Parts: sequence; C-alpha cells; structure tokens
Amino acid sequence: MEFHSLETRQTALSLLRGGTRNADVARRLNVPLGTIGYWKHLDRATRGECPGSHDPDCPRCDGSPLDAEAYAYLLGLYLGDGHISHYSGHRVPNLMITCDDHWPGLMDSAERAMERVFPSNQVCRVRKVGCHNVKVYSMHLECLFPQHGPGRKHERAIALEGWQQEIVDDHPWEFLRGLIHSDGCRITNWTTRMVGGVKKRYEYPRYFFTNKSDDIRKLCTDTLTKVGVRWTVLARGSDPFNVSVARKDSVALMDAHIGPKY
Repeated sequence: MEFHSLETRQTALSLLRGGTRNADVARRLNVPLGTIGYWKHLDRATRGECPGSHDPDCPRCDGSPLDAEAYAYLLGLYLGDGHISHYSGHRVPNLMITCDDHWPGLMDSAERAMERVFPSNQVCRVRKVGCHNVKVYSMHLECLFPQHGPGRKHERAIALEGWQQEIVDDHPWEFLRGLIHSDGCRITNWTTRMVGGVKKRYEYPRYFFTNKSDDIRKLCTDTLTKVGVRWTVLARGSDPFNVSVARKDSVALMDAHIGPKY
C-alpha cells in the first residue's frame, strides 16, 4: 500500500477546495485519482458538505427514481461482500465493496451500479493491497439497505423488505450476478473415468456461492429456483456454506446470464 505525506494531502485539499478538478490534482501531485476522490469525500463529509449529507434525492424518502436493475445487482454485491461504515468523526456513512485486482471488470461493474443507484453522489476507488474498495457516501444508505445493522451479517437475521423483493423478482439475474460476483465463482472441476480400460480425464464447469449466513444463502437458492436453475448444498466440514450449480443445463443457463468474473 502506498502512503502519502500529510503535506501532499493538505496540498491536494487546498487545490480541491479552490475548484481544481480531481484529475488535475492527481496529475499534479502524482497521486492516484481514486485516492484524490477519497480525500475529497472525507474532507467534504467532515465539513458537512458531502452531497449525501443534504441531497434530498432518495427513492425511499421522497420517491426519487430508482434504477431497479442496477439496484438488484448492487444489493447482491452488498449482501455477499459489502459493508456500510460509519467512521468516527465522519458525518456521512459509506457503502464499500471490496474488489480483488484480478477482476477489473467486476470493479467497473460495481462502480457503474453505484453511479446508477446514487446519481447525485460521486463514486471513488480506494487502492489497498491486492484490491480496491469501491465506495459511495450517502446519508440514505440505510434507507436503501435496511439489512445494515450491528455485527456481522451471518450473526443476525437478514430478510428483504417487500419493495426489495419486488425488485429482485423483476430482476432476478442481476441480483444473482451480484451475489456470484461478490461471494461466488465459476470454476472448472475434473474427474477421471475408466473407458475401455483406459483412465480418461473429464472436465466440467461449476458455479459456487459461499456465504455463512443461512438467510443470504436462502435468498440465493430461492432466486435460483425461480429462474429454473437446479442447485445443491455442499458442506464445508459440517457447515453447509456452499451452494453449488453443476448440472449441465443449469450451468449453461448461468453462463448465459452471468458468466465468469473478469
């Protein structure tokens, strides 16, 4: 992880407050654009000037339009591996999706979904070791993600509200894509068989969704069933954390709508 001096950060904030564009500040100081955006968010949040701190646009509070397709995907990302944080001293909470650097396409998809769900708020990427945190700040995060609460998701009950379930019912594949992109994968398994006295190797693709929360796994499997995907549960030791899709027709259906991460 690359650290920047306090002087560099203060210079950046001075330029940003003066109206200099994020990209120009990043080039001038040789600091990643995502870091500049992150510093700007924190500075504006501390001073109560973050767009989410006073922007009334919220589908749940004032009936503003909601991009339901993007929301279904973002909801899947959040339930799988997302986190809403309330940092001490910051007035505005943030939604953070951690994306492995091996999957730049996933990072782009998460960023686009946030931009579509929160069109009045700026999305930023914060570089970490081997990954980036894709983040958006808004005072309305808990309006749109009422599953947020103290403790880990698998340690508390997780249930969709009626309006959320309607969106998932209308956009099931986007919801599943978010779950798979966050806590799932598409892999190639192999086995051997004796054919005519000769041992032959066979390979076949398979999807997994792994999550400790019984409730979140059930949301996944219920949605899989609704779209016609056959699934099974595989135990990790004695814990049934893995949802598996291995039947050829179901894998083909998943490939048509989701595909491997990239």
